[in-house]
Amino acid sequence: MTDTTGPSRFDIDIRADGVTGRVRAMACDVTARIPGAAGAGTVDAVTDALGVFVEVEQACTRFDPASPLMLANAHGLGWAPVPGVCFDALTEAYRAHLSTDGAFDPRVLTDLVTMGYDSSLRFGGDAVSAPEPGDGGDLGPGPIPGGTGRVGRWQPRFRPSDRSVQVGPRPVDLGGIGKGLAVRWAAERLSAAGADLLVDAGGDCWCGGRALGGEPWLVGVEDPGGGEVPLAVLGLSDRACATSSVRVRRWRTAGREVHHLVDPSTGRPGGEGLAAVTVVGPDPAEAEVWAKALFLAGTSGIAGRAEAGGLAALWVDADGRVGATPAMERWIVWRSW
Repeated sequence: MTDTTGPSRFDIDIRADGVTGRVRAMACDVTARIPGAAGAGTVDAVTDALGVFVEVEQACTRFDPASPLMLANAHGLGWAPVPGVCFDALTEAYRAHLSTDGAFDPRVLTDLVTMGYDSSLRFGGDAVSAPEPGDGGDLGPGPIPGGTGRVGRWQPRFRPSDRSVQVGPRPVDLGGIGKGLAVRWAAERLSAAGADLLVDAGGDCWCGGRALGGEPWLVGVEDPGGGEVPLAVLGLSDRACATSSVRVRRWRTAGREVHHLVDPSTGRPGGEGLAAVTVVGPDPAEAEVWAKALFLAGTSGIAGRAEAGGLAALWVDADGRVGATPAMERWIVWRSW
């Protein structure tokens, strides 16, 4: 059955094998699930978990100029008060910037917009064309717009007393890490109903405890080439999984295909030779951050960087070749290669 007592945008499905809630938020389909018979507070916990994604989206979206994040971006070097969820997301982004030695850098918003990635794009299975005013269309590929690159380390400032921030002169995008944090925070809300739970947001997930029947949660690693059969199936318990891929968010600008995973050192799409990277780890936001950082290392650097960090990582190159670190092997229960 479907429960309609909660917010109308949430679909809450109550069955004998568990309670599942769904919502469309942060440009992806979000699922929160508690396996087994519904207990006291289960539906409330699922509803609260879904609400986290709505809250993070409203506070941290870059597609609404009136969002707290965009108002902070507009202030630049001035202090801007933001709600707690935005303040926490920005502080976590700064920690990620430090922990990856700058490989993760959210100051890529201007580059994304200059390349044409704004709210007008509607991504599908094929690369779409970004609007290019004045483009004659018959001059052949030109240089990719943007490409300003990073200037020094990101040095935001935080004032916890009134939750104010200074993001700096270059605007930031919290898209990837924002989704990872939403998974983390939603799982915390969902844990009020028990240790066995699943939060899945477009491939970024937290697999808590066990699935129905006491087995690990099974997570398929999507084939970035579009094949219906997954590249691998992971068996996860109390682990997060995140994937950075160029399968969907890619488009054409100035006659060239580009994607959303921007190398902060160049301001242009990075990850030469790679199609997707999946990371398994103890935290959803950290897994998201490292999936992107490893992707930007490209085919020439990903294995060394992942193994040096002891990361559980699996990657696919543009020719469909698959690689994995020794730390990832323990989680693979089935593979296609």
